[in-house]
Amino acid sequence: MGRYVTRRLLQMIPVFAGTTFLIFVMVYAVGDPVNAMFGERAPDPATARQLREEFNLDKPIWQQYGLYMGKIFTGDFGNAFNGRPVTELMGTAFPITIRLAIVAIVFEIAFGIVLGVVTGLRRGRPVDSGVLMLTLVVISVPTFVTGSLAQYLLGVKWGLIAPAVSPAAPVGELLLPGLVLALVSLAYVTRLTRTSIAENARSDYVRTAIAKGLSRRRVTVRHLLRNSLIPVVTFLGTDVGSLMAGALVTERIFNIQGVGFQLWQGIVRQNSPTVVGFVTILVIVFLLANLLVDLLYAVLDPRIRYA
Repeated sequence: MGRYVTRRLLQMIPVFAGTTFLIFVMVYAVGDPVNAMFGERAPDPATARQLREEFNLDKPIWQQYGLYMGKIFTGDFGNAFNGRPVTELMGTAFPITIRLAIVAIVFEIAFGIVLGVVTGLRRGRPVDSGVLMLTLVVISVPTFVTGSLAQYLLGVKWGLIAPAVSPAAPVGELLLPGLVLALVSLAYVTRLTRTSIAENARSDYVRTAIAKGLSRRRVTVRHLLRNSLIPVVTFLGTDVGSLMAGALVTERIFNIQGVGFQLWQGIVRQNSPTVVGFVTILVIVFLLANLLVDLLYAVLDPRIRYA
């Protein structure tokens, strides 16, 4: 196992370098960040030259990337164009988005897997058809529509919640945004679990366990569910990074000042250090989530061994 983890970590290095280089080139090669800072007013040539030297924008793109990566390894993500350190923005944004993502993951696991098991064991029955139709509707409706409608009905019209989340973003205020963020993924988890449960329910090991006299609950939890969760765990692992990055729409609707909010501000204002810094952390989250998923395979299926 240790050798496998070491090999996977080494494989992440070229993936991380290639991904961050592409992101760096795409962000810094589009437009002029210095001109974007001044809006419609043209900057003074001396001021523009000083800013380009300060942010290394006067150097070739490959040299800019090398200098940037050298600073990252020391924990320095540079400063935003407003002078505020990017790490300071991360320190306020990531905890909020992590809480939001955890709430969304809990909804996906608690409701998605339960609904998937129920429908998988009752394939072809009315409850199965009803849940499948409901998940199809959820997948078809865009997140901004669901979020805006939930905000209007629950927050504005009925007054059950605050329409916008406070800057501190406590967990209680993140329940509705977390549910909105999780809805599409929850529908996919339900359908994946249902399909996997329905297929494995006809397997020989399930029939053997039932023939031995084991209770239906034990067969479902200890044998059927455990072996059926591998595709679900794969989806949830990749979804962690998607929730962190894809929270942009949900955070905009509910005025949550997390990662999505900071990325939106950085893109609109062409604040390149902010965009590249945040996306670099998201790349690391994606890579670690995929490694964790691979390690969980061996926990769910004892037949899987890593050399």
